[in-house]
Order: sequence, then structure tokens, then C-alpha cells
Amino acid sequence: MPGFTTPSDVTHVIQLAIAPVFLLTAICTLLNVLTNRLGRAVDRRRMLVSRLPQLDATLCSSAEGELAYLERRAQLIYLAIALAVASALLVCLAIASAFIDAMVRFNFAAGIAAFFVLAMLALIGSLGALLREVFLGVNTERCPIA
Repeated sequence: MPGFTTPSDVTHVIQLAIAPVFLLTAICTLLNVLTNRLGRAVDRRRMLVSRLPQLDATLCSSAEGELAYLERRAQLIYLAIALAVASALLVCLAIASAFIDAMVRFNFAAGIAAFFVLAMLALIGSLGALLREVFLGVNTERCPIA
């Protein structure tokens, strides 16, 4: 018989949804870190671009090199943000599917598992892009202007 038959059925589904909800909290924290990193890279890029016309040839060349690295870093952060958001959406779909599964006759277990695995793959990709961006940020030679 489809649907919740007792309050304990609802309670059980909510208990199963708790772990993915904690995962959503972690993903949101990651998104906060990523947006802060993106903001810092964009601010640095804007500052360099505004000062470029005033620089001599040597500093201008150094600033243009750093601008290329900043562009690459921003692309990696965008990728990490997109993958983290995709991961969060997939977790939400897994949670929603768990509730739908409890209410209808059709078995959504394979779909729930697929959503969760895809969410983990997207999260792994996001963390990988973040790691690469941090590596670029640490190993980029900065132009000596502030």
C-alpha cells in the first residue's frame, strides 16, 4: 500500500534524510569558501587592470603574466562552484526521491543511489578544481604592486 501509514513511517524517512542534509551543509560551506576565493581573485584582477596604464614595461609584463594566472584561477573557481551546486542539487533530488519512494508503489532505490553517487562525483570534481586553484594561487608569482 503506497503512502505513509503511520507517523513512524514519516519519522523513518526523515531519519534517513538527516545524513544528506548534513552533506548539504558541508557543500554550502564549500560554496562560501569558493565565492570568497573568487572575490579575492576578481578584486586583485581589477586592481591590476586599473594600474596597468601607469606601469613601466617590466612591471606591465609581470602584471599581464599575473592576469593570465588570475583568469585561469577564476575559471577553476567557476568550475568548482558549478560542480558544488550540481552536487547540492543532486543531494536534494536524492532526498526528495526518498520521500517520493516512501509514498508511492514504485521503488526509487536505484534512482536514489544514482543521485547520491553523482552528487559524490560532482563534489569530488569540485574539490579537485579547488585544489588545483589553490596550487595555482600559491605558486603564482605576484606582480610587486599592491
